[in-house]
Amino acid sequence: MTRKRGLTEEAATASIDQACRMLRLPTIRQQFKDQADGAARDQMSYRAFLAELLMAECDDRARRRSERRIRAAAFPREKSLRAFDFDANPNVDPATVNTLATCEWVKKSEPLCLIGDSGTGKSHLLIALGTEAAMQGFRVRYVLATKLVNELVEAADEKQLSKTIARYGRVDLLCIDELGYMELDRRGAELLFQVLTEREEKNSVAIASNESFSGWTKTFTDPRLCAAIVDRLTFNGAIIQTGTESYRLAHTKALAEQTASG
Repeated sequence: MTRKRGLTEEAATASIDQACRMLRLPTIRQQFKDQADGAARDQMSYRAFLAELLMAECDDRARRRSERRIRAAAFPREKSLRAFDFDANPNVDPATVNTLATCEWVKKSEPLCLIGDSGTGKSHLLIALGTEAAMQGFRVRYVLATKLVNELVEAADEKQLSKTIARYGRVDLLCIDELGYMELDRRGAELLFQVLTEREEKNSVAIASNESFSGWTKTFTDPRLCAAIVDRLTFNGAIIQTGTESYRLAHTKALAEQTASG
């Protein structure tokens, strides 16, 4: 680029556009015209105008990074804490959830267990808290328990187990959903235990299960292995009991009654 003094407005606009392309500043490139017009109207100083442009670029980059981390987490659907109905789920303490939303527990590599029957909000909270962590800069991965175990078994058969365990070990927060829905054979349970051991006190694990800890022997049929897994998932961690009354079922019944009465 050849720099010239006293550029016309048209030439200056073209130069800014070209410079933003070269420097990879898409937000400034998109916004500088409107920002410049607004700065002239408001009689902003050069420094204030430059600060506004740079902050807009920084904010947009932070937003794009958050979106990339959320996509990388592979959540099956979008869930937020704002959309969680605490009135319909009285077993869940809003203050506890708001504390977890600060993600201090992820920073400290502590575990989280969400225990309750189907339809009580476990997966909603798991995804929403995982999303909060991703938005705050943590690397997050969501996976169903059976899918994780199947992946580990396949990796072991293909002699790729250490690589797969290391990949799951690197993320800051591993969210395992639907733990306890299906019985795992000894091999599958041992492979899952390896992942949990790899992450112990180094990175956080959050799980959602429809079984209380006493019922986990149905999933992990070896009592000693079951006890070791429970220990890994509860040591220094938070436990939220979401209860036994299905919010989804109550919501469906309420809608049906409204339709019938209407």
